[in-house]
Amino acid sequence: MTSLSITVMTLNLHEGEQSSESPNSWEKRRDICVSVITSYSPTILCTQQGLRWQLDYLQQCLPGYEQFGISRKGSQDTTDEYCTIFYEKEKVELTEGGTFWLSESPSVPGSISWGATAPCIATWAMFQLKRLEPPGFSFQIVNTNLDEVSPRARRRSALLTWQHIASLPPNLPVIYCGGFNTQKESMTGRFLLGRSREHGVVGDMRDAWPNARVRKNVSLIHTYHGFKGAPLILHLCHFFVVSIALKQYCGCYIYTIRWRKEYYYKGETRCGRISQINI
Repeated sequence: MTSLSITVMTLNLHEGEQSSESPNSWEKRRDICVSVITSYSPTILCTQQGLRWQLDYLQQCLPGYEQFGISRKGSQDTTDEYCTIFYEKEKVELTEGGTFWLSESPSVPGSISWGATAPCIATWAMFQLKRLEPPGFSFQIVNTNLDEVSPRARRRSALLTWQHIASLPPNLPVIYCGGFNTQKESMTGRFLLGRSREHGVVGDMRDAWPNARVRKNVSLIHTYHGFKGAPLILHLCHFFVVSIALKQYCGCYIYTIRWRKEYYYKGETRCGRISQINI
C-alpha cells in the first residue's frame, strides 16, 4: 500500500451572533483563526457553524484553498450555517460531493426530525490526490455538526451517516469529523465505534485519538470551553475513521489573548486537529 500523509483540521467557527463589542465577536477572533490555519497548513479544513460572510473572509485569507458546501437550509440560502470543507487546490482535486440532511427526509433542505432543535447536515466530499504515481488514490471526508439538545437526534444522525459511509467502496479511506456535541462514551459514540446497536445496526469506525501512534497536547484533548478558557471538561469534537492508519493526532489548540482586564477570548470555541494521517 502506498504510504502518504495528509493533514485534516476541524474548526467550529461559531456563528457571529455576538456584537462587535463583545470580546468573543468574530471580528476579534478571525485573525487568530486564520493564524491557526496557516500555521498548520491542513490539506483539508472542515468548518462548522460558519456563516457565509465568515466563510468569505476565510476564503479571502486562504487563496490556496477552495471550498465546498451549502447552507443547512439549502443551496439557495446564504443566511444560515454551513458545514464547509476547504481543501488545498494544489494537493487534492474534488471529484464528487454532496450534502444530506440528518432527518427522516435526508434529501429535503431544512428538514428536522427526532426532536432536533434546528436543521443539521453532513457535507461529504471525495478527493483525489494530485501528482501521485500511479494516479487515482481517493479518500472521502464527511463533515458534520450534530444537534446540541436531542440525544435521539444525534444517534439517528450518526446511524444515517454511517449508512452513507457503509455504502462506499470497501477499503476507501473515510474521515468523519466535526462537532458531535456528545462524548465518545455516549450512545452515539458507542454506536459509531461498534459497541452498541442503533435500530439493529452496528457501526464499524475507529476513534482517531486512542489509535494514533503519537498524541500531542494530551492536556487539551477536551474541545469545548464556551469562551471561558480552562478547565476544559468536554470532548465534543471527534475524528472517526475507516481504512486509515493514524500517524499523529494533535489535540485541541486554544489561543488565548487578554482583552482589556477581565476578559479572555479564544481563536475558536472548539478546535481539534489530526496531523499527518498516514494512509
